[in-house]
Amino acid sequence: MKPRVFSGVQPSGNLHIGNYLGALKNFVRLQHDYDCIYCIVDLHAVTLYQEPLELLSKIREIAALFLAAGIDPKISTVMVQSSVPAHAELAWMLTCVTPMGWLSRMTQFKAKAEKQETVGDGIFQYPVLMAADILLYQAAIVPVGDDQSQHVELTRDVAQRFNSMYGETFVVPETKLPAVGARVMGLDDPLKKMSKSEKASGHSVALLDPPDVIRKKFLRATTDSNPSVDFGGLGPGVENLLNIFQAFSEWPDDRMRTHFSGMRYGDLKKQVAEMVISRLEPLQQRYRQITEEPGYLDGVLREGAERVAPIANATVELVKRRMGLYVSS
Repeated sequence: MKPRVFSGVQPSGNLHIGNYLGALKNFVRLQHDYDCIYCIVDLHAVTLYQEPLELLSKIREIAALFLAAGIDPKISTVMVQSSVPAHAELAWMLTCVTPMGWLSRMTQFKAKAEKQETVGDGIFQYPVLMAADILLYQAAIVPVGDDQSQHVELTRDVAQRFNSMYGETFVVPETKLPAVGARVMGLDDPLKKMSKSEKASGHSVALLDPPDVIRKKFLRATTDSNPSVDFGGLGPGVENLLNIFQAFSEWPDDRMRTHFSGMRYGDLKKQVAEMVISRLEPLQQRYRQITEEPGYLDGVLREGAERVAPIANATVELVKRRMGLYVSS
């Protein structure tokens, strides 16, 4: 039996080229060697207010982009978190064994709380729901970036605490797989990782941006005071542009140096933009096909939920029995 992988993406903001290079390409690769469950985690999204119609639209958009990127629903599971009630049910039971001190130390909670006038309990409990997402399917591996590694460590702690209190129940997941793909930084601030929650128009290149928008964003990208590419002293903005080109083109280092050494920044930006446009065009075309085919996307999501529900329900029943809760026969 293949080891199980679980990963979730929130349906908020726009998926961008950093998500594609750092996560989606990896998801596609993993599906051939692992039992993969890829989840649109809409319950996580509502820890902050979301306009309901926009949220529903984003759920479908993320699902379609998963498929357009190459995730095959015949061999991987693509599903929506709220379609399987066991996620929320297990989260409550795990909340009851998770010390508040563990949650108060979470750096993402502190960062989000600082930006809000009032903080909902959902933001505080967010890591427990994430733990439930993973443990519900007895996932052995959770491919995440550095920004989520603390949450997976908490998942491990919660699983081990529950197992020590009630007996062996949960698989303790590996923290993460080694990162595959480029670490893409913001076009406007190359010292910060590209983020889909960032609102600035020139920060990221969305996977569904049309070619003219992509060209404009790259032309405005931050570089440095040098006139041309110097591999002996690359500024962070220039290095980011070169990394993006190399990640999409898969050119080796020696070809990159030969081609770009001494190139003026205007030409560099144009070539990076055209490379990104050419690589996104097949994904965007497939996205349009998926969204224009009546009933296809809903069918994939329905089948995905139906496929994993027995696994999720079995875990919840096991946890109930371990804790002494009532289980109807």
